[in-house]
Amino acid sequence: MYAIAFDLGTTTLAGSLLDLTTGKRLASAGSMNPQRSFGADVVSRLQSAVESEASLIAMSHLIRDELWRLIEELCTQGGISTANLRQIAIAGNPAMQHILLQLPVKTLAFPPYRPVHSDATGLSAVELGWNCPADLYLFPMPGGFVGGDTVAFLYGELESSGSSPKNLPPTLYLDMGTNGEIALVTGPAIWATSAAAGPAFEGGNLSCGMVALPGAINSVLLHDEKLKITTIANRPPIGICGSAALQAIDQFLQHGIIESTGRMMESSEIASNLGGRVIRQGEQQAFVLHRDASKLLSLTQGDIRQVQLAKSALRAGIEVLAERAGITLANLAETVLTGSFGAFLEPAWLKSIGIFDKVMVQTSRFTPEGALAGVEKALRANDNFAAVAATGKRFKVVPLSGTPMFENLFINNINFPSNT
Repeated sequence: MYAIAFDLGTTTLAGSLLDLTTGKRLASAGSMNPQRSFGADVVSRLQSAVESEASLIAMSHLIRDELWRLIEELCTQGGISTANLRQIAIAGNPAMQHILLQLPVKTLAFPPYRPVHSDATGLSAVELGWNCPADLYLFPMPGGFVGGDTVAFLYGELESSGSSPKNLPPTLYLDMGTNGEIALVTGPAIWATSAAAGPAFEGGNLSCGMVALPGAINSVLLHDEKLKITTIANRPPIGICGSAALQAIDQFLQHGIIESTGRMMESSEIASNLGGRVIRQGEQQAFVLHRDASKLLSLTQGDIRQVQLAKSALRAGIEVLAERAGITLANLAETVLTGSFGAFLEPAWLKSIGIFDKVMVQTSRFTPEGALAGVEKALRANDNFAAVAATGKRFKVVPLSGTPMFENLFINNINFPSNT
C-alpha cells in the first residue's frame, strides 16, 4: 500500500511518497505554489477570493492541478502507478485548505476569522478531479489562521517525544513562513496563533528579494570594511533570499550601517569604507550588494522596514502566547524552528533583529520539514488519524488582530535591540 503526504504552503509545496508496509519514504518533490499570481500572502488571496468567486475557483484549479502534477511526479520517481495509491494526506493553513476545497472564505477574511469548520475533512481523490482511488484526508484547522500545517508539525513533534502531555516542559514552536505560525506547549495545552508576518522572511516584498533558487544571494558578510556575498549554486547574483536578508541586517547593525530604529545611515555618517556602498535610490537610502552592467541589487530603507514589521509581529505574537499561558520566556525549555526558511537561519541573527532572546538562542533547534514529517508520521500510524484529531483538540487559539495587548507589543518591538 502506498500513500502521499503533502505540506500545502502559501509559498511552496512539498510532497513525499510512502510505502505504508515498510514506512519508508520512496520519493520526494516540491514546487512553488501557483496561486502566487493572486498575491504573495494569505490576506491577498483571501481578498481576491472574497471579491470574486471566479478567482476562488481559479485558485482552486491551480492548486489541484499542481498537486496532481506532483502526485504523478512522485509516483514516477517511486516506480508505481497512481492506481496503487490508497491514501493522500494534506496539511496546510486554513486559507490554503479552504481554497483547495473551494470552501467559502468570507469567515476567514473578516472577524471573527474562523474556518468553515475546524474538524478534519475526509473525501475521495476523485472529488478533486484526481484519477486515482486514494482516500483523501485534510488535517484539522483549529482556528482561522492556525491550520493543518501547525497541527501536523505539533503532532509530529509531540508524538516523537514519548512524554505524557502533563509532563511536557514549556516549549515554543515556530514556523517562520509567510503566515508566521506560533505554538507554545505548556503541559496538555497547546496555545497557538499566527502573526501576519508577510512574505519578507522568504524574500517577498523586498526590492531584490527572491526564493532560495540558484543565483539567490544566500550569505552576506561584512569584514575588514569589505562585503563578501555567496550565491546558491555559485551562479551570478540575481536577488537575495530571506535568510540572507536577515543576515545582512544583522551585519548592518553590527557595523553601524543602520541604527536600532532601523534608519539606514547616510554614506557621510559611516566612518568605514562600507559607507561607499550606501547610495540614494529614488527617495530612500540603499546598501549596494552587487552591481554589474545589467543590474543593481540592493537592500533599501523600505526593505529594512518590511523586516521590522515582520519581526515585530512575530515577537509580539510570541509574547502574547507566553502571557496567555502564564509563563515567562525565560522559562522555555526549548525553541523549535521549522520550515525551509528556518533551515538557513542562525539563532544569533534572530536575537540581533529582536525575535529571539538569549534563552531562546541557547535552547533552539531546527527540525526539517516539520509539517511534512508530521503528515508522514500520521500516515504511518495507521490509526485512522485518531491521534491527529486528539492533538487538534488540545489547541487553544489566541487571535491577535484587534487585540490591544498585541498592538502595544507590536509597537514596542518595532525597533531592533540596541545591545546587538
